[in-house]
Amino acid sequence: MRAAAVIGVLIAVGLAAAAWLHGWQLRQSRLPGQTISVKGLAEKPISADSAEWRLTVNVKRKTAAEAIDVLRVERDAVVAFVSKAGFTRASVTAASESVDESFDERRSAGGDTIRVPDGFLATLTITVTSNDVAAIEQAYRSSVKLKIDGRAVAISAPSYLVSSLEDVKMSLIGAATQNAQKRAAEFASQGGVKVGPMRSASQGAFYILPASNASKTVDDYGGAYDKTTIPKIARVVVTIDYGIERCPNPRASANV
Repeated sequence: MRAAAVIGVLIAVGLAAAAWLHGWQLRQSRLPGQTISVKGLAEKPISADSAEWRLTVNVKRKTAAEAIDVLRVERDAVVAFVSKAGFTRASVTAASESVDESFDERRSAGGDTIRVPDGFLATLTITVTSNDVAAIEQAYRSSVKLKIDGRAVAISAPSYLVSSLEDVKMSLIGAATQNAQKRAAEFASQGGVKVGPMRSASQGAFYILPASNASKTVDDYGGAYDKTTIPKIARVVVTIDYGIERCPNPRASANV
């Protein structure tokens, strides 16, 4: 019986010590010098205001001279298509012509891979740049006609760009900071403390996302720049550390 009584006393003392320690830790968490770290998010719709479109002409022939001659014919056909779509000469750039010997890989009698010359490949890239993104989009959709006509051209999807990325980012940082402060106040109100001054702040990820898929999960420390769509969503994430202070009136924390 005496042993049981001793064990009971020890358990009671242990519970009392644990309760005191928990209360001490809670009081410490409300003392100046402690911080709370929160993330803030802001986003807004934006639109691409310029576009870049590439069409690459590839011609393969037995001789370099023949490849170059046919390349120029194909180039003129592509440039004529682009001009008919409404783009001026200033909007269209043709890169320098290049021609290289072409090889075909084959298996030798011994089973080895060998490269056998099989002609010459001539290449050049035509780039269309414009602030009329709708015209670029329409021309791209119509460019299937070049394939139907048998033109030796590889057609890339346009890149739809935003020229004022820095201005967009700065306009969102303020809103993201306000969002972070609201979150900090909500957390603090649940803990019986109030939000103090900002201790540190850092910008996390900056995203330009397709408007049609902007709800997808993203990494706070990554970033993305969608160039495939005209309507987009710009999003900024910030991380801010606030000081937390003891709240003398428990009800006051709910009004932070």
